[in-house]
Amino acid sequence: MDVAFRRAVADARRQGGLPFACLLSEDRILQAFGSARWFWQGWIYSPAVTIWVFLSQCLSADHSCCDAVARLIAWRLSHGQKPCSADTGAYCTAREKIPEEACLTLVRDTGRQVEDDAPDDWLWLGRRVRSVDGSTITMPDTPENQAEYPQPASQRPGCGFPILRIVVVFSLAAGTVLNVALGQYHGKRTGENSLFRTLHSSLATGDVVLADRYFSGWFDIALLQERAVDVVIRKHQGRATDFRTGQTLGWHDHLVTWQKPQRPEWMSREQYRALPDTLTLREVRVLVAQKGFRTKRLIVVTTLLDAELYPADEIAVLYRRRWQAELNLRSLKIVLQMDHLRCKTPHRVRNEISMHLVGYNLIRQLMAAAACQAGREPWTISFKGALQTINNLLPALATNLSTDAWCAAVLKAIATHVVGQRPDRIEPRVRKRRPKNYQLMNKPRSDYQTHAA
Repeated sequence: MDVAFRRAVADARRQGGLPFACLLSEDRILQAFGSARWFWQGWIYSPAVTIWVFLSQCLSADHSCCDAVARLIAWRLSHGQKPCSADTGAYCTAREKIPEEACLTLVRDTGRQVEDDAPDDWLWLGRRVRSVDGSTITMPDTPENQAEYPQPASQRPGCGFPILRIVVVFSLAAGTVLNVALGQYHGKRTGENSLFRTLHSSLATGDVVLADRYFSGWFDIALLQERAVDVVIRKHQGRATDFRTGQTLGWHDHLVTWQKPQRPEWMSREQYRALPDTLTLREVRVLVAQKGFRTKRLIVVTTLLDAELYPADEIAVLYRRRWQAELNLRSLKIVLQMDHLRCKTPHRVRNEISMHLVGYNLIRQLMAAAACQAGREPWTISFKGALQTINNLLPALATNLSTDAWCAAVLKAIATHVVGQRPDRIEPRVRKRRPKNYQLMNKPRSDYQTHAA
């Protein structure tokens, strides 16, 4: 993996591409764009340049278009080229023309490539695990965004922000984003499980889905089983558990049968009849002995029925790793500042999300290469440390520093930032720093301006 990274850096420097070309080549970008790339013929902002500048904007601490264009000017000057205009209009126009499907293709390709190149010992008992979780994202309060992603009905007009729901499928081995679904925050078929059903086609036979109890419905499990996809999911608190029943496999480990419920409104009669009348599932009780955890015991439901191939202890360890999805979402929303977006139209918002995900995958690609070279797992390396390293060392590609020296410095620096193992640390849900004593907005901003006048 580190050898492929060094080769990509050498090719990018030889072809004179922007710094991010060493992580995402022009050929891969043009392949994702297809015939749409001809709209940029003759522009400074070609598809590749636009994507590279967009990536630098999403991965920077500033996130402004002005800062992104300034970095492009600096790169052109360092390569003896004429500087482009510092006005952001041309760059924003080029971003507007980016097809949404091209961005999603780049998300899937970059995420899948890292996992395909990962060594087998990163897998869980030889299985590829997909961790699924969802969250919400806000965006600027514009009429266009409000029309497509309306704010919660409990908020007064002009006092809230448009909000969308996002469901992400992560690779547990590499931590990359494999697929994503977006939807409105509220309304029919906008829940996390409904959005995840739209991503079922991207799952392969033999995959294992790791998720929380929100995805533990009978039909959610049955639809995945229909695709020969296994699940490891926390059991919903509404379902009763009695380990005195069923086929006993071990201590608090047994097989049970779930009967098919009535057909839900969202499912067609043909699809309902195609599903089996019962599901044979395995229930495992997990006891949490570590201090600091709010949950002391939980029930995990799985379709991995063989207790010899998949011991209860391994099931418990795997479910604990579900927390990696929460940490990955934190890296996206907090470290990459994707919790509140900046674009003012839905089309640009969706592309902004995709570019954040592509940038996230590229950082994960570097973390995987560094982990391979250092002989450790990628989930033990700090994402924020990797981001800081690449943002500060990418400009050095414009110097006379050799490719081997640059790659060695980058991979060594990334591998140095190891995440601390603190399983027994107690973190109370309180804040020490007091917030500013400002009132919350409870009427549109224009009303405040009228009152002040």
